[in-house]
Amino acid sequence: MFMRTRHARRLSTTLLLFCAAAALQSASGQTQDSAAAPTPVVVGGYVDSYFSFNLDRPKSHMNQLRNFDVTENAFTVANAEISVTKAAAPLGFRVDADFGPTNDIVQSGTPGSLANIGQAYVTYVVPVGAGLTVDAGRFVTHMGQEVIKAKDDINYSRSLLFALSIPYYHHGIRASYPFSSKFTLCVHVYNGYNGGIPVNPGKTFGFQAIYTPTSALTVTGNYIGGPALPDSVSKEWRNVGNLIVSYQATDRLGLTVDAVYGQENSTPQTPFQGVALWKGVAGYVRYQITDPSAIAVRGEIYNDPKGFTSGAPQNLSEVTLTYEYKPVTNLILRAEYRYDMTNGDLAIYDGDGGPATRKNQATLGIGAIVVF
Repeated sequence: MFMRTRHARRLSTTLLLFCAAAALQSASGQTQDSAAAPTPVVVGGYVDSYFSFNLDRPKSHMNQLRNFDVTENAFTVANAEISVTKAAAPLGFRVDADFGPTNDIVQSGTPGSLANIGQAYVTYVVPVGAGLTVDAGRFVTHMGQEVIKAKDDINYSRSLLFALSIPYYHHGIRASYPFSSKFTLCVHVYNGYNGGIPVNPGKTFGFQAIYTPTSALTVTGNYIGGPALPDSVSKEWRNVGNLIVSYQATDRLGLTVDAVYGQENSTPQTPFQGVALWKGVAGYVRYQITDPSAIAVRGEIYNDPKGFTSGAPQNLSEVTLTYEYKPVTNLILRAEYRYDMTNGDLAIYDGDGGPATRKNQATLGIGAIVVF
């Protein structure tokens, strides 16, 4: 997997102070303008835990080709989050504090207490037309169908596309404007491809176009591009395009396709010379069986001919079947079977203790997420 920049010291500290100042200013404004109806500060969060069992019984007790559910045959608290938000009217903010192995993976390399800040940004709605929404700070990426928070996905394990082809989070500024009830355009300017501290003087740019021709169909086009290599070779750009089409066929049946294409022009100073390409597509089907229960199927293929994102030249694929049940509104239970395949070699060990390479991997998993 290619390196994702994860350092975020100075900008994060400034933005956290900005968030606190904005909150105090908002509270002060409530007393100064009694006619205004201030939006409340809301505290929420979730706790995410799982148990995964690898049917190939690896000696390492580690699942391969996974992003967050990497530990097998052990009860694991994946992530716990506390989120404080205030809807912009016209000024708002959001701060997410995250703890656990999932956050450790996302924030690997981030120093000190900043490693526990998942998001921290200020929002201001500029009173222009329908309202121009501007966010400044640290926020999760706009790329991809799936997200870091398991509660907001339909499967428990993350896709290959999420794990390998897109970044986690950014520092910078973004602006979105609804040109109509059917079309919204977002523009992003980031310090770098992933993380906070840039590795070169350039900036990374992102775009998102959301088109909703009907209430059942949403088409989202994403792009991110900018110099991702150190100063001496900063003219080389990494470009990633992403198309997501979601269709709610019936009240109970939802269909989604997520496609990604990435490219980087590498140089002799990097491990990969020439043009590195990676691409993949994932399909999702979710059916709401009853109000508390649903079933979801994900299938995907991923091509990494130079091993730029996965570490070895290979074609990957996987199929995941997930059953979801909510015994109460704020508790999500998921049972999952996943089967991964590669034309390369999976670095796992067989059950009798001898080293082995395999071209497939099967796992069973249970996830429990409490939302508050």
